[in-house]
Amino acid sequence: MQDHPKLIPGRLYHIYNRGINSCAIFREEENYRYFVWLYGKHVAPVVETYAWALLPTHFHFLVQLREPNPDRVQNPVRVIGDASHQLSILFNAYAQALNKRVNRHGSLFERPFKRKPISSDNHMMNTLIYIHNNPVHHGYCRHPSEYGWSSYNDYFSENQHPKLIEFQKQFFEDRENFVYLHEHALKKLEEDDLLD
Repeated sequence: MQDHPKLIPGRLYHIYNRGINSCAIFREEENYRYFVWLYGKHVAPVVETYAWALLPTHFHFLVQLREPNPDRVQNPVRVIGDASHQLSILFNAYAQALNKRVNRHGSLFERPFKRKPISSDNHMMNTLIYIHNNPVHHGYCRHPSEYGWSSYNDYFSENQHPKLIEFQKQFFEDRENFVYLHEHALKKLEEDDLLD
């Protein structure tokens, strides 16, 4: 049970999972788009998302759970539950849609989904960099900026969300340091691969 702690409002978590038996969970571009849309509908209202990456067989998110706000007027169409429940809705809705689209049946994701509490600023920074560099690690690109299904390029967008700007300044100081730390981690990854 230690690998699957209860999600606590206000805390940062690395949330990740993969297809059951390492099966593909994203088979075509439309699958990625639909998953992102479902995430926006069901999960984004209950978390602040700082990093994400979707790969063919697995995904990663770095999120902070929002604190409940009893004074906030809720949209009656979007009833917000706890983060675990909202994530389950996302996974079930996506699995049903993919199963129907590709004529498969049964579970799509391993259960329960993995979640690791972030224990320090350093742990958070390393997790964010790990998530962005994950597509490079798995051979889908040579640099995280080349991969379309991650949040790396969101940090360079002209329409960058104010929360990401604030987050980047707080933990990485500026964009140059953000890039440097990602590239430093990539170099280390390359060196470690050479040693294997």
